[in-house]
Amino acid sequence: MNILKLLIFIITLNLITIHSISQSNVIDEVVAIVGDEPILKSDIEQQYQQALMEGVVYDGDIKCRILEDQLIQKLMLNQAILDSVEVSENEVINEVDRRMNYFINQIGSKEKLEEYYNKSLIQIKRDQMDMIRNMMLTQRMQQNITSDLKITPAEVRIFFKQTPVDSLPMVPVQYELQQVAIYPPIKQEEIDNVKNRLRNFQKQVNEGRDFATLAVLYSEDKGSATRGGDLGFATRSTFVPEFANVAFNLQEKNKVSKIVETEYGFHIIQLIDRKGDRINVRHILLKPKINNEDREKAKNFIDSISQIIQNNTITFDEAALKYSMDKDSRANGGLMVNPNNSSSKFELNDMEPEIIRAVQNLNENQISAPVLMKDTKGYDVYRIFKLKKKTDTHRANLTDDYQLLKNIMLAKKREKIINDWIIEKQTATYISIKNDWINCDFKYSGWVK
Repeated sequence: MNILKLLIFIITLNLITIHSISQSNVIDEVVAIVGDEPILKSDIEQQYQQALMEGVVYDGDIKCRILEDQLIQKLMLNQAILDSVEVSENEVINEVDRRMNYFINQIGSKEKLEEYYNKSLIQIKRDQMDMIRNMMLTQRMQQNITSDLKITPAEVRIFFKQTPVDSLPMVPVQYELQQVAIYPPIKQEEIDNVKNRLRNFQKQVNEGRDFATLAVLYSEDKGSATRGGDLGFATRSTFVPEFANVAFNLQEKNKVSKIVETEYGFHIIQLIDRKGDRINVRHILLKPKINNEDREKAKNFIDSISQIIQNNTITFDEAALKYSMDKDSRANGGLMVNPNNSSSKFELNDMEPEIIRAVQNLNENQISAPVLMKDTKGYDVYRIFKLKKKTDTHRANLTDDYQLLKNIMLAKKREKIINDWIIEKQTATYISIKNDWINCDFKYSGWVK
């Protein structure tokens, strides 16, 4: 270790030690340094506890694997800084909230989660923020590293021919589905009621009431309501256009916007702060409610569509094009696309429980009974499904499973590109690991120099 690196190591160690003493009177331990970034023992312990919580299984020594994951992450973060890669605060907050909800569901209650970590929920969330931000930056950096990766159909065919049959994966039962979606109408009277409530909130804020308190009490955006409607710092592209246009035109801090209609409902927005091309805003979201009468009208309408399809008055494809209100599938005859793999094939674990119940016992070309569901934005929608095709469990083949084989090839190529990148960066980056940890059975030998 040269003098400059030794000084960096000592200064970093001292700063961490001072911080640890001031925070909890416990001296944290620097396990490794990558570039200028330290890895603390507490980082590893925190991820170890989270791995136990999530049931993650590692080969070999769990803490050694976590350390290597941290080492890789630090390499990625160093490059992310150089390449100006960013994630918005809103993305981080949403992911933290999603994980907290998952943990609470897994362990049984908020109180049990606090007892498990011996911390309040707010402290747990605060601890998660940096870890999630770094994880998301790492993922984005990996995407950048492999952004030029492409696979041609010829390569997929060659891969299939060269792979021994018993090495090809078994594919579980798959479903190809079409849908017609009908949304119950929303009365203008209900829309006016929502707008009047938001105008009343605007008036209260202008008279001195706290916007954040109103958001906690009334906003129907569950993700941000608990934070007083705070969406964190974000760029324009983070928001849907209608929301962004109004939010980014707010100039005065604490100013409340006009009412904004988006696909999610109706909002009012308050500017908290602005930094360059990013803003931090709060919002209150209200969604118009559907009454039982209009919900019944939608059910009767989709029943009638189902009937004329079954009477052969119109084909399912024609009905989807003419009547369906799902813009993503309507023009394609109602054919649904699996967001997990961008194909038209769904396995059971890709589908919502309501869809599974509706289609699992259908024969090909048979139509389901109407199903009342919530869409991704929380609105009621009636759907009927047609089972276009059902493929039983089988060994992967080129005809039925082209996309799957392509994804396997992409994963292999992506892994090789990232592996080569890590090996290259190991040689060009200062890395120091404490003696207690150098005997870990690392996947990459270049950590110990």
